[in-house]
Amino acid sequence: MNLIKLLDSICPDTENKEQEDRFYSRREAFRQFGDLSKKLALAAVPLSILNSIPTVAKASTESLIDVLNYALTLEHLEYRYYQTGLDSGVIMSDERPIFQKIRDHELAHVNFLTEVIANVLNGTPVSEPSFDFTAGGNFMPFDDYPTFLALAQAFEDTGVRAYKGQAANVMESDVVLTAALSIHSVEARHASMVRRLRTKKGMDTVKGWITGNDIGTLPAAAAGIYAGEENISHAGVNVVNLTGIDQEAVSEGWDEPLTMEQTLGIAGLFLSTSN
Repeated sequence: MNLIKLLDSICPDTENKEQEDRFYSRREAFRQFGDLSKKLALAAVPLSILNSIPTVAKASTESLIDVLNYALTLEHLEYRYYQTGLDSGVIMSDERPIFQKIRDHELAHVNFLTEVIANVLNGTPVSEPSFDFTAGGNFMPFDDYPTFLALAQAFEDTGVRAYKGQAANVMESDVVLTAALSIHSVEARHASMVRRLRTKKGMDTVKGWITGNDIGTLPAAAAGIYAGEENISHAGVNVVNLTGIDQEAVSEGWDEPLTMEQTLGIAGLFLSTSN
């Protein structure tokens, strides 16, 4: 993670000309330092240099930390779910390597986000909470493989929509936006893989995309996971009226973004009451 790129991504929004000039001159100094000393690891530069950023820019950095901690909470949930599933023995033996790989992806996401929050943005990463994947007894994912797969799909779909929902909030940082979009696409690939497994051996019949707000075989407690996916209007245009394509197909053609509040509400279903 290049610290100079991080400074480039933060643009002070201030009417204080002196403060703005000071920020840009210091940022240029760090860029020159990097150009002259290619052999020096920029990661070794003390993170106290963030003190050179104007107050308003620090507020932007705090916003990035909030978004990344929110993403980190989701990654903790996904990693722990797959690790617990592997430990439980519920996963079919020939499919264990797939979930071991997905688990490793999620762990890499956890470690990466933790590193960026702590050592690039100088923030405090959220600790992994305690999870109750039965959601108070509504699910039994570690006793029933079809349920495990259905919930895995729901978590991955939530991740895709959650990252999409935060893209606008990290656009000022090319570093963070690129990282978020990279994770977003992998979450989508995970969701696709789980759907393939659910159709394998006739275990379930699942489309490769989300249809409206249909929760499929999940218990009613999961209703919020696909809330809003029935939307058929985009940029103020009713796509059904525009194209004549049926409502189901139109709803399947877009993944709806989730707000932070909506996503944490879904994750909250699976937090242990001891948290």
